[in-house]
Amino acid sequence: MAMNIQTIPNVSDKINQIRHLTAGIINKEILPIENQLWRGRRGGKDAKADRERAKALRENVKLKVKEAGLWAPHLPDEYGGCGLDFLEHAYMNEVLAYAMGAASLFGVVAPNSGNQKILLKYGTEEQKKKWLVPLTEGKLESGFSMTEPDSAGSDPRSIKTTARREGNEWVINGHKWFTSNGLRADFLIVMCRTDDPSGPADRNDKMTQIIVPTDTPGVNIIRGIEVWGHSSDHVEIIYDDVRVPAENQLGQTGSGHRAAQDRLGAGRVYHCMNSVGQMWRAFDLMVERATSREVHGGLLEDKQFIQGFIADSYIDIQASRLMTIHCAERMESGVDARTEISALKIFVPAAYTRVVDRAIQVWGAAGVSGDLPLAGMYQGARTLRLADGPDEVHKILIAKNVLKQYHAGESWDFGN
Repeated sequence: MAMNIQTIPNVSDKINQIRHLTAGIINKEILPIENQLWRGRRGGKDAKADRERAKALRENVKLKVKEAGLWAPHLPDEYGGCGLDFLEHAYMNEVLAYAMGAASLFGVVAPNSGNQKILLKYGTEEQKKKWLVPLTEGKLESGFSMTEPDSAGSDPRSIKTTARREGNEWVINGHKWFTSNGLRADFLIVMCRTDDPSGPADRNDKMTQIIVPTDTPGVNIIRGIEVWGHSSDHVEIIYDDVRVPAENQLGQTGSGHRAAQDRLGAGRVYHCMNSVGQMWRAFDLMVERATSREVHGGLLEDKQFIQGFIADSYIDIQASRLMTIHCAERMESGVDARTEISALKIFVPAAYTRVVDRAIQVWGAAGVSGDLPLAGMYQGARTLRLADGPDEVHKILIAKNVLKQYHAGESWDFGN
C-alpha cells in the first residue's frame, strides 16, 4: 500500500514540496523493492550475490534521491546536503520513515548524521575538510562512543573514560560499549572526562569530545554486542593509552556535554517523527489486513475488537504527531523546549509500541515474521524507551521544570 500524502494547508509550500517529493521516492522507488534492499545480511548460500544485488538497488535509489535534491537534508549545501531547517527536516522524517531503512538511502543514518551535525557546529575548518566532507560523500564511516558498561548512561557525569594532555597529544584510557557503527567506523567521536577522574563529578564542564581514528594503536574492539538476539555493529571497546593529536579535539575543552545535548535534543525529535512515520505504516498494514482477512464468518473489520484497535491506534498516532510537531515548532523558534522534548520522548515510543503491537495482533503469525516490517518496528520501539535517556529520567526532568515554575509563582501555560 502506498503512503497517502496530501498537501498540508497551514505549512509552507517548501515543506509540502519536500513531503511530496519524498513520498514519491518512497512509493515508487522503495516500497516495490523493499524486501530486496537488504537481502543477504543474514547469510544463506546466495548471500554474497544477494548482497551485491541489494547494494546495486540501494545505489540506484540514492541516485534518485540526489537527483530530487533531497540528499543529506540535515546538512547545508556547502557540505553536500540540501540545507533543510529543523522543522522542514522534522516534517520530512515522518514520510521518510514509512519505509524501514529508507533514511539511510537519503543520507541520514545514525550515528553518521549526528556526528555530521557535531562536526558542523564544533569542528574547525580543517576537521570539516578531513572528516565531515568524506563522511557526507560516503567515503568514510563514523561511530559515537559515549556509553560505558560501568557508568549510568542516564548520568553523563559518571563517565570514567579519561583523556589527559601530554604535549600536543591527548592520551585516552577507558572502557566503552554500545559504540554505534563501531565495526564499520573509520573514526569515532569519543566522550572523555578531561579532568581529575578522582575529583568531584558534580559539574558537566569536564567533558570533551575527541576524534579517534579506529586504526590508532590502543583502540581495542572487543566484540559486536548482540541486540535482541542478533549480531549488531554496536561494539565494546577498550581504549588503552590511545594517543591522538590535540587538534582532534572537538570544540573547547569541557564542551562535550553541551555538544552531546545539542545532538540528543534534536535527535529525540527526529526519532519521534521517525516513530510517527513507522506508526503510519503499521496502521496502514493493520487496516489493510482488517479489510481483507475473513475469520469466523466475516471480515476482521466487522469485529468490534478490531474496530477498537483502529480507533486506539488513530488516537495514538495523532497525539504523537501533534506533540512532536508542537515541540519542533518551539525548537525552531528558539524557545526552551526541554519539557516538551522529555514529554514526547516518553509518550511517543510507548504509543509506537502500542500501535505496532495491535498491528502484529491483527496479522497474527505473519506479524512476527520477516515478511513484514512489524517485528523490527516492535523491537525498535522498545529500544527507543532506553535510547537518548530512559523514560524515568525524562519524567523527573518534567516534574522539576513544572515545580520550578509553580515555586516561582506561575502556573503552567498549556497554550504555549
